[in-house]
Amino acid sequence: MCFRRYFAASLIVTAVPLYAQVPARHDSVARAMVRTALVQNRSIELLRDLCAIGPRFSGSEQYEKAAQWSKTTMERLGFDRVWLEPVMVPHWVRGDKEEAVVYPAKRRMLMPVSVAALGGSIATPKDGLMGEVVEVRSFEELRTLGAAAKGKIVFFNRPMDRAQINTFAAYGGAVDQRGRGAIEAARVGGIAAIVRSVTTRIDDVPHTGSVGYHDSIPKVPAAAISTRDADRLSELLKTEPGTKMRLTLNCETLPDAATWNVIGEIRGSELPNEVIVVGGHLDSWDKGDGAHDDGAGCVQSIEALRLLKELELKPKRTIRAVMFANEENGLRGGIAYAAVQRPGERHVAAIESDAGGFVPRGFGVGDSAAYVRIKTWEPLFAFMNADRIVRGGGGADISPLMRQGVPGIGLNVETQRYFDHHHSDNDTIDAVNERELALGAGAMAILAYLIAEEGL
Repeated sequence: MCFRRYFAASLIVTAVPLYAQVPARHDSVARAMVRTALVQNRSIELLRDLCAIGPRFSGSEQYEKAAQWSKTTMERLGFDRVWLEPVMVPHWVRGDKEEAVVYPAKRRMLMPVSVAALGGSIATPKDGLMGEVVEVRSFEELRTLGAAAKGKIVFFNRPMDRAQINTFAAYGGAVDQRGRGAIEAARVGGIAAIVRSVTTRIDDVPHTGSVGYHDSIPKVPAAAISTRDADRLSELLKTEPGTKMRLTLNCETLPDAATWNVIGEIRGSELPNEVIVVGGHLDSWDKGDGAHDDGAGCVQSIEALRLLKELELKPKRTIRAVMFANEENGLRGGIAYAAVQRPGERHVAAIESDAGGFVPRGFGVGDSAAYVRIKTWEPLFAFMNADRIVRGGGGADISPLMRQGVPGIGLNVETQRYFDHHHSDNDTIDAVNERELALGAGAMAILAYLIAEEGL
């Protein structure tokens, strides 16, 4: 028997007992949800409206517009209750000048570099700073250099591991140099940190992200350069050690700003005080328009509730869509939502979409008991090829709820293209496929409804 036939046969064998554990009516409801999502195609309409506002960085005017858009949209769609909850968020501003120029040690021709300050970075002096560049692939290599890195610009050039099938695993293996690079550079006396963009794509577009500082260690400027420039600079340093760079950034950290989480819900018909959260983060980096990260997750959450209303379904438990503030550079929205006292309420599950608007493959479930339960529902997602229920899941925004014991679930999607767009000018509405986006909304609607009806 060939592998493909064996795999198909194994699905048939396991599907019978699994189907027996859920009412048959849910199959027709699931199919109706996805059919409605695809035919009416409202997800992409919502995303176009949201992305038209522009990038939605915490503390910005665009975020405030996005919050009001979310509230107005959920009210217009007739959700049972829509409201705002206050959050104080960091307010960092990129500034209008970001320049990096490489001065080769032997050649006279200068090499401009595509650069983007990392979120939270301090500025350079007004006229920039100049320093010799030293390349490292790890913090251990940097510590080995020790005093040899003093007074230099430290260039962290560890790429994402292209051999990894799971691009999130590859991202996890490289992103620490972005988050901690400035700390480690300053620890050995470096004057700035330059980081290879955390993406597998080779192009001229830098990818930003947050940088951390430690109060006991001097702060130094930090920026990402494009992968193509990282490769060029690496090759240059092999033949021309002593090469220098001038880096100019005029970013600024302002006082914290007051803003909102935006919340809308459909009240449960029988157990209204038991709540299932579906959500994404409304903020985005100040690059592109935040279509995949995480406009997609926000509109999928809104669309999941809209589908319930469109099909006149009345879930037993409350399903609540939350547009979280400040995931990108602080997680203040998720923390604030979990901290609110809600007398009489009990969160029974939280589902997050924050991996882009790509074709859904299934869900990751962080809670063991919830995983066993949701695993029995796999066949209800098989018709749309989104039936991979796996252990481990959740999301950054719902992680504070998960620490309180709420089962956390993440929508898993096909991830090969996600980091092409992540945190960069590549993250735009034209990079989103409307059918893939709609399928993700349908998958979230199905799971939320199943939990609302059957419980965990």
